[in-house]
Amino acid sequence: MSPGRLLDLRGTVLGGDLLARVLEATGGRPGRARLERVRFTGDVRLAGVTFAGDVSLDGALFERLASFFGARFEGNVSLAGARFARELSFHGVQVRGHLSLDRAVMARDALFSQAAFGHGLSCERARFDGYATFDGARIGDGATFRGARFGRTLSFRKVNGGAGFDAAHFAADAYLSATGRFSAARARADRSLDVSVSGCGVDLRRVEVAGATTLRLIDAQADLEGAVLRGPATVSGRGRSALTSLRQVEAPSLALSGLDLSACGFGGLAHPAGVRLKDCRFGLTPRGVRASMRGPMIRWLTRRGGAAGDREADAEPALGGGRLPEELRNRA
Repeated sequence: MSPGRLLDLRGTVLGGDLLARVLEATGGRPGRARLERVRFTGDVRLAGVTFAGDVSLDGALFERLASFFGARFEGNVSLAGARFARELSFHGVQVRGHLSLDRAVMARDALFSQAAFGHGLSCERARFDGYATFDGARIGDGATFRGARFGRTLSFRKVNGGAGFDAAHFAADAYLSATGRFSAARARADRSLDVSVSGCGVDLRRVEVAGATTLRLIDAQADLEGAVLRGPATVSGRGRSALTSLRQVEAPSLALSGLDLSACGFGGLAHPAGVRLKDCRFGLTPRGVRASMRGPMIRWLTRRGGAAGDREADAEPALGGGRLPEELRNRA
């Protein structure tokens, strides 16, 4: 063993003392590391270690603490199918390449806050049984959590990069964010779901949420077609934010504010009486109409047609106090 050279310990058993001697022999800078199916029986602490090549820990078992805090990875890292019996920490870790945790099982808390993944993060069908946080992470090519399960609270706040949670299951509260494309199509949330996105498209088609739903858009466009939102739901927008579809949505209580609804489809909306509007714009005239309603949205939404045409001059550009423009009242 020497610095920068291949480290191949596949299928071995490493205790804490033996691991420390191995890292000392490499000068804290191993090259490519082949550590598939290694069983780590002691604490794993890799602070100050730089891996100069790709690292494979597929199928590894970590029986105690696994802390990559303070480590640096110059290539890709694969932990596919790895099992973590205790806490896992990637807090502040720099991975120049891609990190894979596909099918990994994390039995306790998993910390990825302030980490950086230059070429993305993959956690497809991973299982997070404890609290998981990715707050402040930077994900260069985006993150995918397709089919992942989160047993306790997930905090994915202030993340820089896109994220996909398609078909994921959130058994507890989930707080999600993204600055690239965001998707949680067919995801299921047993409690509350809180999503904040900026400057991207948002796919929430056929999402199911048992608790409260909060969606905050900044210069973003969201599609909620087929969503089932059983608790109180709020969708708010800033800048050039829009909803593109509320078709087939089931939401007994849905508040919309600050949104462009001019291209939004409403066909099959299950509970139009439960929708509240504030400062939303409709494309009923060339200038559009802004509407605010204290009362429920009436059933014209499911059958509204095209522009109002020649009566544009009669429409008010902004409305409050529960009044609808004449064009909309005629469609009721």
